[in-house]
This record gives sequence, C-alpha cells and structure tokens, in this order.
Amino acid sequence: MSIATAEKTTDVAQADFLPLQGTDYVEFYVGNAKQAAHYYMSAFGFQALAYAGPETGVKDRASYVVRQHKLTFVLTTPIRSGNPIAEHVYKHGDGVRFLALRVDDATSAWEETTKRGGKSYLEPQRLTDDHGEVVVSGIHTYGDTVHLFIERNNYSGPFMPGFRPWGNPHFAPASTGLLYVDHCVGNVGWNQMNPWVKFYEEVMGFRNILSFDDEDISTEYSALMSKVMSNGNGYVKFPINEPAEGKRKSQVEEYLEFYDGEGVQHVALATNDIVGTVKDLMSRGVEFLKVPNSYYDDLLDRVGHIDEDLEPLKELGILVDSDNEGYLLQLFSKPVQDRPTLFFEIIQRKGAKSFGKGNFKALFEAIEREQAERGNL
Repeated sequence: MSIATAEKTTDVAQADFLPLQGTDYVEFYVGNAKQAAHYYMSAFGFQALAYAGPETGVKDRASYVVRQHKLTFVLTTPIRSGNPIAEHVYKHGDGVRFLALRVDDATSAWEETTKRGGKSYLEPQRLTDDHGEVVVSGIHTYGDTVHLFIERNNYSGPFMPGFRPWGNPHFAPASTGLLYVDHCVGNVGWNQMNPWVKFYEEVMGFRNILSFDDEDISTEYSALMSKVMSNGNGYVKFPINEPAEGKRKSQVEEYLEFYDGEGVQHVALATNDIVGTVKDLMSRGVEFLKVPNSYYDDLLDRVGHIDEDLEPLKELGILVDSDNEGYLLQLFSKPVQDRPTLFFEIIQRKGAKSFGKGNFKALFEAIEREQAERGNL
C-alpha cells in the first residue's frame, strides 16, 4: 500500500464516526408475541432462538427471538397494562420499535451521535452473564422508533444477557432462504422528510444516495417523495418517505393514519433465490401484491437481459428493475397485520444498487387497488 493510499484510508476511517457492521436485529412490539413468533417461524422460515419473560425475571413483558441466517427478529408483548409497551401496541398496533445496529463500540456510538444532536434513549449499559457481555445504547429517531447500538464482540450466548435458549425440537420449520436486512423504509409526516434526512446526515453520518420526487413516485391518484440514506460502508440503508399532494390519499397517508404516527413502513429481506423463496413463502400463506400481467409484456425491453425465465416471474408477480450496475428482483407482501401498516419486501440483487424506480408506478397502483378495497383511497 502506498503512503497516499494509506493516508486516504485513514481519512475515510476518521470521517466515519459511526462505523456500522449492519442490522443486529429488528424488534417488534406486538399484541401477542407467542403467536407472532409462531407466524414468523411457520410462514417466513425463522428458527426459535431465545426467550425472556417472567420465567427469566422480566416482569412486564415476554420476548421471543427468532433467527434465519443473519436475520434476527425479536417479538415483544406486554404482559400487563399501563406500561410503555402496552401503550405502544394500543396506539400503533403491531410495529417496529427498535432498529438495532451492530457496532464495535456502543459507548462511542452513543457519544458521537448524542453530541451531534441525537436524543438519547439509553445511555451505554453493560449487560453480563456466563457467556460474556453485551453493551447497549440508543437514540431516538422518527416517531416512536429507536436505534439501538449493540456491541457484542465479547459475547458467545444465543442472543444477549437476560435471555435463555428457546425452541421446540418438534417444530423447526425449514428456512425460506431469507438472508439479511437489505434496507428499512420509514414513513414520516408532511414536510418531515428533509428534516430527517438532515438528522441522518448530521447525527449519524449517513449520506443521501438516491432521491425520488412526486414525479418519480406517482399514479393517477396519489404521490409520495422519498430519499435513501446510507451509512459509509452501505451496510445500513434507510429510505425515508413523506406524502405528496395527489387527488386522493397516498399509501403514506394511509399508513400515518392507521399507525397513528411516523414509523417503519417495511423491512426489505434479501435472498439469493427470489423465485424459490417466494414460492416457499406463498405455500406457507404469505400474501403478496399482484401487478397486471401486462407489466411483463415489455419487461425485457425495459431492463435488458436477465438470467431468470420470465414465466415463473410472471406467475409469482415478481418485479424487475435495472440500473447501471445490474438489475434487481423484488416483491412486496400485503400488510402482515390487520392495520394497513407494516409489510415486507423480498429482494434479490443481481448487481443493482438501486431500489426499483422503474417499478414504482405498477407497484403503487397495486397498493391503491388494496387501499380501494379497504375504503381508504
């Protein structure tokens, strides 16, 4: 390595005051964590991992941890009324409370973000058990969503201190091929996208890598705007949506109304075989949005050569888009609870770094058809 290259590398390292290793876990506050855990295991192919509740000394909640490859979900429910978890579920329904990010130093992460204007949620806290220690800290972001910083280099247990191993050898559904969190999308209120872009830039050192305005993301009836925020190494990406003026209510407005505030709209889950994964998910009862068959008439003209056969994509409703670096395949679930709020995206990247701009119109028209059925368009 030359001296010039070494200096450049050092400069980049110094500039990234919040080096992130990726998403550690996503924690959902839900009405019934035992049943939610069963759903994510049976429908999405997660495996049982860990549990915390009254039997482990926790008196106000029960938490079930499930994992699939590098994806970890925590499902937490209140077991009494009159506490913040119960209030969160009452207000929002089932939804994401914590987006936990893996770091080497949770103390430094908290210090660097709070001194730049981040509102502290949790000062650095050291948790220990026989398997070692985990350091946890956190800051608030949009709505009632929180970013936790998780330092677990010195921990060898199944999840973290306070949890015990959990599972049933007679119920261990096979994986569906989901690998890790590709990105998480947040919905914020009118004129709030740019303030939150500024938050991610100034407080967390992210950069705005893509922007979509209401001309990019619009249909005959509704529109929204979006900006994609990414950390330095690209391991963590947070697109942020806000409503835009349209003839009728946009999907973001519907979300804000039924979630009763800002929050995580969807979590994108990566796979290396979207056709196999989606077939498996569908066979387990996961419901997806469907675009008209006409979407596929000129698909190859729009995106160029793809490795996959067109017929399976058409049969499953998988969308395809391309950019200068390759293409991606994606499909969006219907909401996974009765409120039309949180849903999931299944995504396979074949080089593309983008987010499916070419699919926006077809996708949002499909969402609007669902909204119209609910009477919310």
